[in-house]
Amino acid sequence: MNHNDNYYFEIARKNIKKHREEANLTQQQLADRCGITMNYLAKIESNKMKKGFTIVTLGRIADALNIDIRELFKPIDE
Repeated sequence: MNHNDNYYFEIARKNIKKHREEANLTQQQLADRCGITMNYLAKIESNKMKKGFTIVTLGRIADALNIDIRELFKPIDE
């Protein structure tokens, strides 16, 4: 199965938000743990940032959420 780039960004974006909410963290709290701005995290989660975050950013987010980075790429049932 071939997916376009937007597919992977959308899965990561939704999983970041899902795991952040499950950890009862605000965007500001997660951003602080990752060393990024809350504005940047909000853009990542909201789909305003097209292809604008890197694997390094995803790794930092996964570390801050105490999850394996692979969790950010698991398909989400709609």
